[in-house]
Amino acid sequence: MKPAPFDYYAPSSIDEVCCLLARFGGDAKLLAGGQSLVPLLSLRLAQPAALIDLNGVPELAYIRTDDGGVTIGAMTRQRAVERSATLREQCPIFPAAVAWIGHPQIRNRGTIGGSLVHADPASELPALAKALDASFTITHASGAKRTLKADEFFVTYLTTAVEPDELLSEVSFPALPAGTGWSFVEVARRHGDFALVGVAAIVALDETGVCSHVRVALFGVAPTATRSPGAEQALLHQKPDEQTLAAAAVEVVKDIDPPGDVQASVAYRKYVATNLVRRALTEAVQRAR
Repeated sequence: MKPAPFDYYAPSSIDEVCCLLARFGGDAKLLAGGQSLVPLLSLRLAQPAALIDLNGVPELAYIRTDDGGVTIGAMTRQRAVERSATLREQCPIFPAAVAWIGHPQIRNRGTIGGSLVHADPASELPALAKALDASFTITHASGAKRTLKADEFFVTYLTTAVEPDELLSEVSFPALPAGTGWSFVEVARRHGDFALVGVAAIVALDETGVCSHVRVALFGVAPTATRSPGAEQALLHQKPDEQTLAAAAVEVVKDIDPPGDVQASVAYRKYVATNLVRRALTEAVQRAR
């Protein structure tokens, strides 16, 4: 099929984007990498009056370090993040997670902001944002900005808190505590497919080897990426031996309500989630040590 007719705009600055959003509001769609939007247009599941192409706005593409943390512009290509020496040093879980996204051809076009705003519950970046406690800077058509944490940003299936007359301009990830280990694992039918279940884990140990900080985020098991408070609390302030890690992993099934579909049953996703959390926590602890 072919897209329904629309007006095409190619702004070169954020100010121009804001003017177009003020003009069209909910009748416009923002084009970032286009990996999700273009198929929707072709199937006429989306029929905007105007398409605003962000690819000519260079001020939305950057990787910047601030006080040990990292800020990434919304139009930064996934491939740029994957290859970033800065991120490999400052936040190595980020390029490791991005490497799971689709295939190189997809990551060459796909953007960090586009994937986060699309908010597919089986995609990697929303879970990473939850695990790293990211902050999202959203720009209104008026030029005003607001900042949301990951728990506020993701609302439900394919839905975020970004309004029709707003755009996501950047995402900030705070510095991780000293002595932090990480892991990012997922299970899919084939590499490049959407994950059936995935886990991002962050673990920090103090000088005595006790867990002082832990975050466990899952994807593919709920309407949006979700953290597991049960698994986190079971490990926090504990020495992460094999038994403790196994007990923490079991807690995850209390915090998820995975769907059952032709790809995997509810029972299978719970089984995989438990095993992946144990594997991820074990690997994160090993890196922390």
